[in-house]
Amino acid sequence: MYCGIDLGSRNVKVALMAADGALDFFIYETIAFYREHGRLVEGQLAVDMAALLPAGVKPLAVVSTGYGRQTVALRGARAIPEIKAHVLGAVYLTGLADFTLLDLGGQDSKVALVRGGRLVDFQTNDKCAASTGRYLENMAAVLNITLDELSRHYRDPVGLTSTCAIFGETELIGKVVEGHSIPSLAAGVNHTIFKRIRPMILRLFSDTLVFTGGVALNGALRQILVEELGVRVVVPENPQYTGAVGCCVEAREGREGRNGE
Repeated sequence: MYCGIDLGSRNVKVALMAADGALDFFIYETIAFYREHGRLVEGQLAVDMAALLPAGVKPLAVVSTGYGRQTVALRGARAIPEIKAHVLGAVYLTGLADFTLLDLGGQDSKVALVRGGRLVDFQTNDKCAASTGRYLENMAAVLNITLDELSRHYRDPVGLTSTCAIFGETELIGKVVEGHSIPSLAAGVNHTIFKRIRPMILRLFSDTLVFTGGVALNGALRQILVEELGVRVVVPENPQYTGAVGCCVEAREGREGRNGE
């Protein structure tokens, strides 16, 4: 059994990989996770792995990644960069070797070019929340609809010009006051996400786009990507766990490599 942990800004995702490659997943809200499972050790927040895993589970190796990997010490775990974890997870989950990876998480967005199963180039945007899950949550709250409802609409979008998550809320409220329909407003929000990530995708373009992260559950955005870019969009099952799965792959390969020495 191998364990991968993605210390995300919104949620902590844990994946367990059995010897046959079968996967199990666990998720924790980030703040509650640190409050319940963290403790201060020599000036650093530490987490005891035993508190995360089912009773009796003792993984052969543990690898972590994510937003908090530099500040949270996971006893017995080795940390790797987020982009590496997501590429490894995407390759494992899709079986593809050549693609562009789009990962949209709670507070950042990542685009990577993958060739032969290896990372060739990448870009990240962690300075603005306008193309992330947090942005979608805020916009859904303005419209008083669920994220599931928001993710259904992509036709007849209302034009939204603001590229800032905060000013975008104000603009959206103005459009509500003007009397635009909820479906058109929701479509406008989803198209705004696309406009933010489009330049990154075009710089690292492939005819196959692997879409991961929690935002990959947004069906409207997936359709917009297909129609606007003319690409094949592949969303692995449980896309929000891709980074954690990549950590499992790294843990397994690292241990097998040492055993083969």
